[in-house]
Amino acid sequence: MTIELRNAEQLAPPAGFSHASTAPAGRIVHLAGQIATDATGTIPDGLAAQTEQALLNMVDALTGASDATVADLAKVMMYVVGWRESMQPELFEGIRKAASVNRMPLVPITLIGVQSLFLDAALIEVEATAIIAD
Repeated sequence: MTIELRNAEQLAPPAGFSHASTAPAGRIVHLAGQIATDATGTIPDGLAAQTEQALLNMVDALTGASDATVADLAKVMMYVVGWRESMQPELFEGIRKAASVNRMPLVPITLIGVQSLFLDAALIEVEATAIIAD
């Protein structure tokens, strides 16, 4: 399936994401929020490491629970505890590391600062939507 990534010329160029994505009709996959727990339940320290692990978990959920691939991703939402603009370098480091493993496309991304997540140690939670061609 080909998800088309598009940017609006009227807006400032996006940094690390696309303004919009379009997909032909198909099955929609909604991925539950993934935090940075590894297979043993351990959460790494720091936003960069947690971002990388949460994104890898999101891809594992996508490919393991459906017949989708990262190419089918249409949108990603990130919830970050205590978000401040000064946290961008750490966040982008984690995104870059995860993308180097999975070659994730620069789909539309929404980032929302939150007070807390389900587990106190979690700094980020990632959810996504994918479209699989029928």
